[in-house]
Amino acid sequence: MHCLTALRLLCRSLRGGLGHAARVIALVALLPSWAHAGHAYAQFGDIKYPPDFAHWSYVNPAAPKGGEIRLVPPTRLSNFDKYNPYTLKGSTAPGITSLMFESLLVGNHDEPTTSYGLLAASVVVAPDGLSATFELRPQARFHHGKPVLAADVVHSFTQITSKQAAPQIRTYFAEVAAAVAVGERTVRFDFKRKNAELPLIVGGMPVFSRDWGVVDGKRKAFDEVVTDMPIGSGPYRIGRVNFGRDITYERDANYWAKDLNVRRGLFNFDRITYKIYKDNTAQLEGFKAGEFDYIQAFIAREWARAYSGRRFDRGELVRAELPHGNAGDFQGFLFNTRNPKFSDPRVRQAIALAMDYEWLNRQLFYNAYARVRGYFHGSDFEAKGKPSAEELPLLEPLRAKLPPAVFDADVPLPPVAHLDAAQGPTLRDNLRQARDLLRDAGWTIQSGELRNARGERFTLEFLDSGGSMGRVVSPYAKNLEKLGIRVNQRVIDFAVLQKRMDTFDFEITSSRIPGNEAPGAELLDRFGSEAAKTEGSSNVIGVRDTAVDALLQHVLAAQTRPQLATALKALDRVLRHGHYFVPHWLSDVHRVAWAAPQLVKPQATPRYYQPEAWVVSAWWASEANRAQTAARAQRATEAAK
Repeated sequence: MHCLTALRLLCRSLRGGLGHAARVIALVALLPSWAHAGHAYAQFGDIKYPPDFAHWSYVNPAAPKGGEIRLVPPTRLSNFDKYNPYTLKGSTAPGITSLMFESLLVGNHDEPTTSYGLLAASVVVAPDGLSATFELRPQARFHHGKPVLAADVVHSFTQITSKQAAPQIRTYFAEVAAAVAVGERTVRFDFKRKNAELPLIVGGMPVFSRDWGVVDGKRKAFDEVVTDMPIGSGPYRIGRVNFGRDITYERDANYWAKDLNVRRGLFNFDRITYKIYKDNTAQLEGFKAGEFDYIQAFIAREWARAYSGRRFDRGELVRAELPHGNAGDFQGFLFNTRNPKFSDPRVRQAIALAMDYEWLNRQLFYNAYARVRGYFHGSDFEAKGKPSAEELPLLEPLRAKLPPAVFDADVPLPPVAHLDAAQGPTLRDNLRQARDLLRDAGWTIQSGELRNARGERFTLEFLDSGGSMGRVVSPYAKNLEKLGIRVNQRVIDFAVLQKRMDTFDFEITSSRIPGNEAPGAELLDRFGSEAAKTEGSSNVIGVRDTAVDALLQHVLAAQTRPQLATALKALDRVLRHGHYFVPHWLSDVHRVAWAAPQLVKPQATPRYYQPEAWVVSAWWASEANRAQTAARAQRATEAAK
């Protein structure tokens, strides 16, 4: 399961039950590093939009409603078997979390660490930073017509942090001590310690009705709520479903928040349909044949060669490289360090040295990518050179737990294989270094095979879904074979892959995590020692390092953005010296294509965004699209009579 969207909010002043949060805003001293005003909360810096703002700067408030959009998930999802996105087992239908469930606060594409009231009319953070109180909007309604109350918020928190929910969610909310209904529409979250991100975390928590999962007056265990129709408060309801293959969401004409400033100009399509294809080739051909209207491209070869044809020539299909200001993605081949053969960082470093990225970029990627350098590539959180004066106070107390290279050497960069030895190390030089590292780790080539002292052969299985990594793995495998490593690429269905990842049943696999402009609590689930032994967590690498755990606590304790940047640089440095992954590549643009006769793109492009979320929420249907959709709806109504 992917990470929940973290937004932010807050307070403790209502611990005595004082009533509406706005009445105590004047009592709350503005903390030096936190910004909040009843209508919003900012982890760092100023709040851009005032209480009476009309709409987000990048939306068209007059965008027409109607029409439809058909698209595919931007993931490798090959089917779905449940509606509950907050449990571990199974695959959730795409779109449910963003279209059906809402939160107390909501973020925007202008500010990465600020959120504004959605279900909550106001938010107040206590002077000591140990609680946040939200006042719910009286007009907020669930799909079945009942009001959103504090008891529903508490119920939602209780359910998603229970043992029946996905375990990574408990990790994400681990710093939240309790959710307390202090009034019918007033809810307070108590925190275990002061942490500027926590109001955003609880503010971004999904809220659903207490009636979800209740059948004949009896409540199901949360992990038994599988295909029960979700009862959220979002702008869409579930419509037609071809279970496991496609799902349509229908815009709620009575959506309670349609006139709010945080929703004005958004969610303009009457119907949103996600279609699922088994492989990339069928998906792309379906797009070119008009089976759906929008797609994001992730494979450079396809973008360069396959996004062409008559419909592109006639302008019916448009392809574009959209700029963005997002932090760089993290992407690479991840080692499962729970496997003893990957426990030595020298082995992991040696395997990384065998990748000839420069050849791949020339021959396969059309020079369209840049190499990923670390866990926070291209952001102000990326470690560079030797530790800075700001990092040393965090690293020095951990010196005994860290390799000397953390202090004495520059942070590791991905290996480069030059064509000309005069320019630097060649692939041959890298393979020699890899051979020496493997020998030092106890692995030597014996009769052409890499074996340890017990005679065990070193094999490597790349786990993949869809097979798209085959063109990368094949040349990489040839280099690894020169080191005596036998390589196998196993291609399986994405649902099977997800299950194996949840149970850490793999050796090496590829993963991509979109960049985050303010990483925080989600890193506990990605790199924390506790998460390493929790099935379903994001710590698929299996990092179990007390030094990393200590640096994660510095990340959570940051009260200013400079403090956060310093802690993340130190974390990035230590992780990169651990050689836990083989760095991949990234693009500094979003490559997308859409059906021009069907969709209208807004003139303004936001700064921080993922394409699917922007398209679904802020684009709208063309006049022809709206007319066609209305005509089909009329025919369906007449047929039903």
